[in-house]
Amino acid sequence: MSCATFNVAASLNLHECTKHAVSKPFGFRHQSTFHNFSSLFLETLNLSSTGHSFGRDIPSRSFRSVFKCAAQYSESSPVGVDTKNNYQETVTVLVIGGGGREHALCYALQRSPSCETVLCAPGNAGISSSKNATCISDLDIYDGEAVISFCRKRGVGLVVVGPEAPLVAGLTNELVKAGIPTFGPSAEASALEGSKNFMKHLCDKYDIPTAKYKTFTDPSAAKQYIQEQGAPIVIKADGLAAGKGVTVAMTLEEAHEAVDSMLVKGDFGSAGCRVIVEEFLEGEEASFFALVDGENAIPLESAQDHKRVGDGDTGPNTGGMGAYSPAPILTKELQSIVMDSIIIPTVKGMSAEGSKFVGVLYAGLMIEKKSGMPKLIEYNVRFGDPECQVLMVRLESDLVQVLLAACRGELNGISLNWSPGSAMVVVMASNGYPGSYEKGTLIENLEEAELVAPGVKIFHAGTAFDSEGRFIATGGRVLGITAKGNDLEEARDRAYQAVEKVNWSGGFFRRDIGWRALPQKQYATKG
Repeated sequence: MSCATFNVAASLNLHECTKHAVSKPFGFRHQSTFHNFSSLFLETLNLSSTGHSFGRDIPSRSFRSVFKCAAQYSESSPVGVDTKNNYQETVTVLVIGGGGREHALCYALQRSPSCETVLCAPGNAGISSSKNATCISDLDIYDGEAVISFCRKRGVGLVVVGPEAPLVAGLTNELVKAGIPTFGPSAEASALEGSKNFMKHLCDKYDIPTAKYKTFTDPSAAKQYIQEQGAPIVIKADGLAAGKGVTVAMTLEEAHEAVDSMLVKGDFGSAGCRVIVEEFLEGEEASFFALVDGENAIPLESAQDHKRVGDGDTGPNTGGMGAYSPAPILTKELQSIVMDSIIIPTVKGMSAEGSKFVGVLYAGLMIEKKSGMPKLIEYNVRFGDPECQVLMVRLESDLVQVLLAACRGELNGISLNWSPGSAMVVVMASNGYPGSYEKGTLIENLEEAELVAPGVKIFHAGTAFDSEGRFIATGGRVLGITAKGNDLEEARDRAYQAVEKVNWSGGFFRRDIGWRALPQKQYATKG
């Protein structure tokens, strides 16, 4: 209900207004809010009965003030209204997860005008210390009933599920069934990431361009196919493997070792019980994100990740060592092609298969060198990490209202606002990552690093407090040093200035994030 509606009500007989207020609580989200409003309303009537006028000298807790207050708590349109005469609801948001992606989501949600408060389960030390959210470390995010109970107790109006594992486990299914708006796909729709074989079959059925492939459970058959195709070739574990289940084999020996690792040794557990052997695509990788409401999709800004652990894209694959946005490789023309040939057919295909997708579709793309056209490498069913970090610092729209619109199936016609310029994130990881690494190493000087230049924000992925309240590393990828700039070069320089300020002998970073788009600069190596 708009303020204009309340102003009309103000001109009516006061007793009629009272009757209307008591019988119709103006769309208040909380009964206590309505009772508070009623008390103020009756107080106003008492002022009237003692001879106070509704003119310029009316007391501050007046009839008009009460209605203005009420308008602020009334229901709003799905995308929010930002005019003088309209007020939008505020929502308590629960973010599920505790990594760098979730820290970035908390940061963006907290900045949303329609966000009342952000909770994060389990969260991490950096999220807590930054006050971007209140961390709920003891909530079991794999216990649907516990999450539902918590949401009801705290009046949560939106749940945003960050990691893939609870999505694949069906957390969204349980929350939606309980009537709690949840941004994230169902377990069935999460198969787009949970099973590469499922994704490939969908591509076949709905003519979505992707690399040629075959699926195997028998190591001998897989090796015979590899021998026929030759190297380089790509070996993928079918299931979730924390971003490490892909081997880009440059030799036949590497390919055979990858097959043995998955199908014989069982290094990836059940995720590696089936493998996809895929043709090697030569070109430039890019990340494309779209918000989806089950039938409609809207694109986010482009970003480019750096998967390999070493400078110059060398060494084993990781979860991602850095990213920047926008990605020059994804021109407006290419983005349109991606939407028309990959994203929309996927959304329509999932709907036709009876598994409507609601959430963010993260398409890992290869822009082929020989054709200049995009092919789908893989889907993730959540915001990428570290791409989420650069997207969230650039987003200017009210993220809460946009995600609620997705949950309601109302994305059609919505567009997003982004800050001009560029953003870059440089990941600092524990020495030894993506292999074994030491935990508990001390990290210092983070506050100074964040102040080294304008537009710097440090997102925590794997940190905790030691007994003295100091930050220590607890994961492989630990920090996302993120910076905005007027252009990519300025964003890069600011990010690396902040990296240089961090005092962490147990960590390392790539020195060439953005190398495809910028002239190379050399930065000192930590540790």
